[in-house]
Amino acid sequence: MIGNRPGRRARTPDRHDRRRAALWLTLMAAPATAVIVAATWLVAPLVSKASDPARTAAQANRPGGGDPAALAWTARPSAAPRSPARSGDGIALDPGIRRACPPSASACADLADHITWLQSQGRITYGPVRMEPGAPADPTPRGTFHVAWKAGAHYISTSFGVPIPYAVFFAQGGIAFHAGSLTSSSHGCIHLTLANAHYYHDHLPIGAEVAVF
Repeated sequence: MIGNRPGRRARTPDRHDRRRAALWLTLMAAPATAVIVAATWLVAPLVSKASDPARTAAQANRPGGGDPAALAWTARPSAAPRSPARSGDGIALDPGIRRACPPSASACADLADHITWLQSQGRITYGPVRMEPGAPADPTPRGTFHVAWKAGAHYISTSFGVPIPYAVFFAQGGIAFHAGSLTSSSHGCIHLTLANAHYYHDHLPIGAEVAVF
């Protein structure tokens, strides 16, 4: 049996030994810590997405419920034909009202429903769009008329001294389609939005038939 040699004291761990031991433990633990951190970084977003009720609900409400095949199917354009009675402002035109305007008319105005449209040989080419006719004290005349003359974008009414852009005159007394308010009645004319008045001005030639009913 070999013991400590006489005259030598047993060596006790000093401060440098403890530092080396701590460094060794740190180096051994570093790879394991890195693996844990990496795994947490990769898994955490997946857990967060799966546990987010709002995200889950949003995916469920999407077409196809998030199924790529279903999404591809719903993205295809609909083959259903568009109703010929809908155009312009998306107004549904009643067949009876449409028949009230003769096929020979180029412009039609329904005073009861406050709508108007353009047509060619009975086929609607523009509209129906919203309009505002005359007030009961200054009613828009009913009947069949013809475009007499047209004014430009900056025309001023000679009767009232107010701008009536893109006026298309079709009845006696200065009755015309022109741009104006859709919330206040006219003095007998038919108010249109500026864009619609411009279109009527450019597409109703002199002599075109206008039916007001």
